[in-house]
Amino acid sequence: MLTDRIEETWEQKVKEQHLENRDKIVRRLVAEFGELESERKIQNFIDLGSKPFSIIAFHNRFFAQARTAYVMGAYYPSLTAACALGERILNHLILILREDFKATPEYKRVYRKDSFDDWTLAIDTLVAWDVLLPKVAGKFRELMQKRHEALHFRPETDRNDQQLTLNAIKCLQEIIGQQFSGFGPQPWFITGIPGEIYLKKEWEAKPFIAKVYLPNGVLVGPHHRIESLIPTIKIVDLKDYQSAGISDEEFVRLRLAFNAGGRRG
Repeated sequence: MLTDRIEETWEQKVKEQHLENRDKIVRRLVAEFGELESERKIQNFIDLGSKPFSIIAFHNRFFAQARTAYVMGAYYPSLTAACALGERILNHLILILREDFKATPEYKRVYRKDSFDDWTLAIDTLVAWDVLLPKVAGKFRELMQKRHEALHFRPETDRNDQQLTLNAIKCLQEIIGQQFSGFGPQPWFITGIPGEIYLKKEWEAKPFIAKVYLPNGVLVGPHHRIESLIPTIKIVDLKDYQSAGISDEEFVRLRLAFNAGGRRG
């Protein structure tokens, strides 16, 4: 809304509505971040781009704090926060998954420690366990380099802290958006049902999905209905399906048929 161009070909009412919506957003941002240097703060907010949402709560809380620091102009605190959250994510994955990989050579290098500051060890371990998507592993290595440059004294940081911070935040945004998203092209999601996301059966037993996604999801059959999301999720489903297990392809077929029939059981 803040960056969309208002086209001359639009109807006057549409232009006015767009301007009104934009003005509401600006007023909300000024109320949240303060009137002093508000134009710079709004531009910082625009530069950050869309915020990805993780299925893990602490990612969203701490990442929002790092983004807020950037908007306020506290670039170095924002930079170190983004790097610290990246390290926390790596630690979290190692700690919750390592017992599932006892038979691997990597396990003996990580089973004794309660925290890890060696990013290379953590990233290489998670890659060997086939946990991180290839692009995510690359982004973690990129963020690791930014972390080293931020924490070890470099004169460039004094002169270019804003751009360094923006680069680090966008790097972390890609990590969260690709590895922990509740929707998207990730290989563990079933496709083919517009507006709905489900996990593939073949992925359910994989440690990353079992420990990260399944606890944050709901087991449903193809004939379920979502009656409410706020303040609590309420789902109505058939209590007894004829088959205890069906293929992903059959689930898609049944779900599409149920949706097309007006969501009747």
